[in-house]
Amino acid sequence: MSDKSPARAGQSFADVVIVGGGIMGLWAALEADRAGLSTLLLDAGPLAAGASGGLLGALMPHMPDKWNEKKQLQFEALLSLEREIAALEAETGLSAGYRRAGRLIPLPKPHLRKIAERHQAESEANWNQNGVSFSWNVIDQSPHGALWPTSEVTAAGLVFDTFAARVSPRGLTGLLVARLKRSSRVKIDEGVTVTAIDVAASVAQLSDGRFVSFGHLIVAAGHASFPLLSALGPVLARPLGQPVKGQAALLSAPMIAPYLPLLYLDGLYIVPHEGGRVAIGSTSEDRFNDPFTTDQQLGDVLARAVRLAPQLAEADVIERWAGLRPKAIDRDPMVGPHPAAERVIALTGGFKVSFGLAHVLARAALAPILGLEAAVPESFSTAHHLSVAARMD
Repeated sequence: MSDKSPARAGQSFADVVIVGGGIMGLWAALEADRAGLSTLLLDAGPLAAGASGGLLGALMPHMPDKWNEKKQLQFEALLSLEREIAALEAETGLSAGYRRAGRLIPLPKPHLRKIAERHQAESEANWNQNGVSFSWNVIDQSPHGALWPTSEVTAAGLVFDTFAARVSPRGLTGLLVARLKRSSRVKIDEGVTVTAIDVAASVAQLSDGRFVSFGHLIVAAGHASFPLLSALGPVLARPLGQPVKGQAALLSAPMIAPYLPLLYLDGLYIVPHEGGRVAIGSTSEDRFNDPFTTDQQLGDVLARAVRLAPQLAEADVIERWAGLRPKAIDRDPMVGPHPAAERVIALTGGFKVSFGLAHVLARAALAPILGLEAAVPESFSTAHHLSVAARMD
């Protein structure tokens, strides 16, 4: 429990106030609840309605070459996520739509096969640990026929990555919300967020005019986290992070079996889901006029998807989606106490890896609250990102 005094008259108090109800904030609330902490979870809109409410759900491992601390962290996170989801599904009776389906990566040109073969040898060393073994196999033909993917892009063969998986973003966030709503320690307040933080008094002002005292405050509000965190310390030379627009689509494609591996080529993802659904994505736009509308860029992505998997020409688009993902200034996620305000902890910047790492990063965010050591790379730390943002170069 926090060593802070109870709230003054007219102020509520929580051991942990979490700003942001996306995938990061939901996992943080669950970890806080598991630790027995009173928790207030705030979100400016409905929970998980931002970038975490998207469509894709691709859980992609890093390349197996040049192994380092970050790749090891992700390897262990993707392994433990499967167990975490299974436990939550058993607890709630709901489904996250998880499957370790693998991934096929076409090799259109001969030099790509040589690179892939080197990675195959590296996967034998780096993806064989903790009692499990996954592979990055170079194969000549798709095990699922000449249309998944089209043989036109497999002149030099394919890679079959057995480690990759997929999850329904809305299924997993819904699972977490259902679990949190069962707890008497977690209060959820939607349609409200933090507008200012009084570090000295450990008090946050909310967008509806209320004030709340906290033992610790976790900022997990996606791209909205960056200005909130930047306001706590010295003036920075550059923004701490930025929003990146992504566009994706969901297709009704009953002809595509849900057990098929994901397809990936040059930034394009095709992700089969349960119920005859296939997700297609996504764009990465640093500049945009409207963050929440789709445009011809998504049309181009859909056209590329049909060229890669011709069966999709018969599928109907049932949803088009656009949203903003948080990209921290040094690209890695940002997690840990703010150097100028140790009771304020960042948990943001997941960008494209949030769903695979959020449960691990949430534990890292809770670690200083519980007197534990956060085992994450130094480049993930809030202090590191702030130092990069402070530089003039």
